[in-house]
Amino acid sequence: MPTITFVLCDHMLATGTTLPIEMLRAAESAALAQNRNAERLTIQTAAIERKAVSTRAGFSFQPDLSLPEVDQSDMIYLPALWRNPRPLMRKQPQLLSWLRQHYESGATISAVGTGCCLLAEAGLLDGKPATTHWHYFDQFQRDYPKVQLKRQYFITQASNLYCAASVNALADLTVHFIQRLYDRPTANHVERHFSHEIRRSYEESGFFEGCSNNHPDEDIVQAQIWLQDNYGKEVKLSDVAEKFDMSVRTFNRRFKGATGKSPLQYLQEVRIETAKDLLKTSNLSINEIAFRVGYQDMGHFTGLFKKLLATTPSEYRTTVRAKLFSANQ
Repeated sequence: MPTITFVLCDHMLATGTTLPIEMLRAAESAALAQNRNAERLTIQTAAIERKAVSTRAGFSFQPDLSLPEVDQSDMIYLPALWRNPRPLMRKQPQLLSWLRQHYESGATISAVGTGCCLLAEAGLLDGKPATTHWHYFDQFQRDYPKVQLKRQYFITQASNLYCAASVNALADLTVHFIQRLYDRPTANHVERHFSHEIRRSYEESGFFEGCSNNHPDEDIVQAQIWLQDNYGKEVKLSDVAEKFDMSVRTFNRRFKGATGKSPLQYLQEVRIETAKDLLKTSNLSINEIAFRVGYQDMGHFTGLFKKLLATTPSEYRTTVRAKLFSANQ
């Protein structure tokens, strides 16, 4: 049962929360109508404290939980903030540490508009692509020079971090999440009911880290998304092939033809890229990081890391931390 947490902040724009909640509930209903055993969603709201949060719409939200009470989340939505977001960040540093904690735990985090500043302020977007509301491009660039601002894109993805430039882009992103949670027919059903006009697809409007080799094989795209979502688990490629109604031989052939690499190579790269980010941004031990990215054998993880990067995890952490925390900065 996936748990989705919507963070509430004073002076937030209500649509950045109400719209995706309604879309996710519509997806759940559509999926259950087709299959009584479809997964139900746990959708909850959380704020710094359990007290009413004001919105620019003139009404208030009563959060279900305080942030410390949120035990685990598979997905987190951050709202857009009205006007200058910096006063909020100065008043609520605990929100930033909470985001870092849940990022390290593997949660998928999305932010919309000026809410993307929360991810940047937490240091999670350093060295990564991001976008924000067009009105704040210049200020965002000045405040966060380490972030790779992609002004021409409405959506960006880096590992499990997503930025949407507007509420419309957030709706497109939510359709993408629904497809991952359920399937394409359910996502199409929600999109038709919430957006009557012809929209650019999620893939066409976004910048996705490590996705320079776009290809037209939709089954393999879905397999790539599945591997990105499940890299931390024990993965048997024979089971993945069966999930997408292919023999192992066909799956390997089509995957390599579409991406230029085998499914195993792709999975290893996803895991190692995630491990690199955790070595750089978290204080988790190397053993903990190996386990989180799907490796039970520390020796195997270290050997693979060294094979791909010509350095050990420990040496890599020392190098990137020296750059991050240089006295000249």
